[in-house]
Amino acid sequence: MARTPRGQLTDPAEVGVYHCVQRAVRRAWLCGQDPVTGRNFGHRKVWIQERLAFLAGQFSIDICAMAIMSNHLHLVVRNRPDIAGQWSDEEVARRWWNLFPGGKTEDDKPAEPEPHELEMLMADNERLQERRQRLSSISWLMRCLAEPIARRANREDGCTGRFWEGRYKCQRLLDEAAVLACSVYVDLNPIRAGIAETPETSWWTGPVARHGRTSGGRSRRSCCRSCSGCGCRPRRGSRRC
Repeated sequence: MARTPRGQLTDPAEVGVYHCVQRAVRRAWLCGQDPVTGRNFGHRKVWIQERLAFLAGQFSIDICAMAIMSNHLHLVVRNRPDIAGQWSDEEVARRWWNLFPGGKTEDDKPAEPEPHELEMLMADNERLQERRQRLSSISWLMRCLAEPIARRANREDGCTGRFWEGRYKCQRLLDEAAVLACSVYVDLNPIRAGIAETPETSWWTGPVARHGRTSGGRSRRSCCRSCSGCGCRPRRGSRRC
């Protein structure tokens, strides 16, 4: 049976909850411990988490659950075109600039745009509205996540070529039960794989990210948000769906 095209699964103009999976290529341990060479690539999980935290602040997309594994990652996300539709033109232009800046600071952060640069982004209303729609697009979120990580990993390895095996896989979660079941599946992935014993020690997953902790015990900005209001009610004592 043919797979449903992503263009029919994800509609940036409609609120929806989705399970996305992105898998690495080359060998099975690109983001973790390579049993052949002995090299540890666990620091790339930090790259992914920091990138997700940045993207969560730019897109009108809630990251409800995540699990960054050794060779793939899981995300449960909800797009919010209703929120993007309320942004002013300047807000849309500023967020787009942060994603694709004309310059960067010394610490590799987007440089603050000049007034005339924002005006240039707002000059073409048709393109501005297209960018507004992209800011609630799951496809654009995954693109803005995957491409920088691939380039950075290739620079570190001193090579070129694919880092990800292909485009992400995506499935829409149609009801509350599906969202709950998928979120539990994602959060418990490290336990199922035998690399953690409890959700609280499942580093690089939603439960730990929501508490702002890393495997070193340091606090870190969380990229995970509550899904309240999407039609899936949080469990008692839980902030996520």
